[in-house]
Amino acid sequence: MIKKILLLLFIMMLVAAFFIFNLNRYLSLAYLKESRVQFASFYAENTILTIAVYILVYIVITALSLPGAAIMTLAGGAMFGFIVGVIVVSFASIIGASLAFLVSRYLLRSWVEKKLGDRLSTINAGIEKEGGLYLFSLRLIPVFPFWIINLLMGLTKMRLITFYWVSQVGMLAGTMVYINAGKELGKIDSLSGILSPGLIISFIILGLFPLGVKKAMNIFRSRFRKEGKVKSE
Repeated sequence: MIKKILLLLFIMMLVAAFFIFNLNRYLSLAYLKESRVQFASFYAENTILTIAVYILVYIVITALSLPGAAIMTLAGGAMFGFIVGVIVVSFASIIGASLAFLVSRYLLRSWVEKKLGDRLSTINAGIEKEGGLYLFSLRLIPVFPFWIINLLMGLTKMRLITFYWVSQVGMLAGTMVYINAGKELGKIDSLSGILSPGLIISFIILGLFPLGVKKAMNIFRSRFRKEGKVKSE
């Protein structure tokens, strides 16, 4: 219990410092657009160092569930280009998400289990059966905040390895969209302009498609079984 309290206090101190020292001003679209030339120049002269620092910052922001992941992804596209940006952001974001997942599980799951009791058991049963599909759909649909999914999945009994690889695959399309937008940073006026209504609808359809196929297959199987029983009788 003492370890959990100390970890919680440490996280709270880091989050408080982020806002007290107004570090979020560096994670704004305006700052990124103003500084993109300097960032590109530094990256050209210090390639490995820039990538290493970028990955570290991205992991910390994501692990602490701080605002700024979208801006960091745009910065990755602006500095690294499409291919390197996709690779770097994909792994940095998933490592950070996995840490947030573990923190949520370590600090909150036992408390939530006591509060929800049997209701959480039902949720865990569903997650155990189709958790990968649900997570894949959530990762594809951009209307669900990235950090909330990380924390909520940590409250379930989903295996870390499942969370990691499903998130890696499910987030790839969205990462590619943001990285590509980062390459055209000068044309972006707001984050909302990156995802058009048509693109969001496409992501939603793509995210719900695996679940729809799964449900349809289950319905067909149950009907065939019933028909088989009727004929045998």
